[in-house]
Amino acid sequence: MGMSRVLVRVPASTANLGPGFDSLGMALSLYAWVGMGISDRTSIRLHGGGLDGIPTDKSNLFYKVAALLHEEAGRPVPELEIDMCSGIPLTRGLGSSASAIVGALYAANELAGRPFDRDGLLQLATRLEGHPDNVGASLYGGLIAAAWDGSRADLVRLDPPERLAAVAAIPRFELATEKARHALPAQLPMKDAVFNVGRSSLLVAALASGRLELIARAMQDKLHQPYRAPLIPGMAEVLAGAAEHGALGAALSGAGPTLLALVDRDSPRLAELESFLLGTLAAAGTEADLIRLEPDLEGPVVLDEHLAPWLAPQGHRKGDSEA
Repeated sequence: MGMSRVLVRVPASTANLGPGFDSLGMALSLYAWVGMGISDRTSIRLHGGGLDGIPTDKSNLFYKVAALLHEEAGRPVPELEIDMCSGIPLTRGLGSSASAIVGALYAANELAGRPFDRDGLLQLATRLEGHPDNVGASLYGGLIAAAWDGSRADLVRLDPPERLAAVAAIPRFELATEKARHALPAQLPMKDAVFNVGRSSLLVAALASGRLELIARAMQDKLHQPYRAPLIPGMAEVLAGAAEHGALGAALSGAGPTLLALVDRDSPRLAELESFLLGTLAAAGTEADLIRLEPDLEGPVVLDEHLAPWLAPQGHRKGDSEA
């Protein structure tokens, strides 16, 4: 038997890291929370801002994912009481949908008595998301290298170098993943594919061995970033110049529009880098917000219910709907 109520915190993620298209990811210290419990009627409550347009009936993603897990485990689908809150901005390239999938799967798995191990959850999450980079990072924490052949995902997790941190420049507009995917060409030159194989391999080796000086060159990409740059004014200039202003390397985070600079957390040049990021984007007409982030090493964590962010005095509840 599983629990009757569970609270799970799940991290955001950045994917691709430049050349590792749909295969490399890293969990980040931004979080979403899901509370889930067995009830006599399904009710879904959204807490905090940034959740406009999310349904509060059984078409809600959290409910559908939890129902799928019970079905896959051969269990009857229960009525669920779900609370959700997210500090991860939606459609910004920080894995908000992946964190929702992972959080719902993890919570439902706890309620069902853990019928799936972590690899089983990875397979379900990858099927739902369509690629393993974001869900793998959120599910395992740390850095991940993953592959998906349409039926099975394989993954290796690495601890990031101890000094590795990140600065995210988050533009104040949304960019749907579907739109970013449509910007990509159907075919690529062989030399560009070879370029990315080399850079992606070098990046994994550099991160695994702590060779931070290789990251800037290893994060170069010819598969997706050049084609997506027109969607984000200032992106090309940021990627070209970030290393000269103190970044270890820079990349489009996932499908964007967030731009992520990897940094040495002890670098004396962080303020210089942040000024460069904001100034370069602003000069191109892109307003953005900056946030300093750390790699998250834990992945999903089950917390005591009293630690739910919606129980804090400043929290407010949005949408109290029953289905």
